[in-house]
Amino acid sequence: MKKYSLSPTTLNLYLDCPRCFWLHINRNIKRPRGIFPSLPGGMDLVIKTYFDKYRLNDELPPEFIGKIEGSLFKDIKILEKWRSWKDTNLIYEDNSLNATLSGALDDCIVEDNYYIPLDYKTRGSAVREDSSKYYQLQLDSYCLILESARYKTKDLAYLVYFWPNEVKEQGNVNFNIKTVKIATNINYAKKVFHDAVISLLGNIPKASLNCEYCKLVTERKNES
Repeated sequence: MKKYSLSPTTLNLYLDCPRCFWLHINRNIKRPRGIFPSLPGGMDLVIKTYFDKYRLNDELPPEFIGKIEGSLFKDIKILEKWRSWKDTNLIYEDNSLNATLSGALDDCIVEDNYYIPLDYKTRGSAVREDSSKYYQLQLDSYCLILESARYKTKDLAYLVYFWPNEVKEQGNVNFNIKTVKIATNINYAKKVFHDAVISLLGNIPKASLNCEYCKLVTERKNES
């Protein structure tokens, strides 16, 4: 029986389109993508370095005092493993399905011996009120893999949004910051994970009516 290794990203792909997910995992046929911008990756590294500077002094960055309850996870060596999808030991495993779920955390807050995922998001504009729902499954999955590694969670996570406000002299960019506390549900992550793996064991799903990639393939077939 083939062993499946999934991530929060592939689970979101399953929710978006089971057919594209099936092709991605079982046939290694991935959705086409354009040139991936390097700026978000650079921002991610800069933000992590900024947080780590305060972590060494067992402090929160001043912008987050009163907005985040608890303290930054102290062990930078363990955190570096968690931040790497290749090296992480945060893995949920279902032996009955012969499948695993793992992901790379940006950061973690500790409050009263509970572990709370914290994820950075860079944007080009202000945050809409409903934007957090797009990251629900990702945060649910982070809590699941923390629990699986025996780090007790608190059914919540933090999203920290950064988006540019203005450019000043010497190329200094001023950013807006918004912190959002999200209630999480481990059981939802387990259900989506289970359903996703079961779908992989069956025949290829039908094309989704709402998937632009499936629509494109259908249109191209009809043209030929």
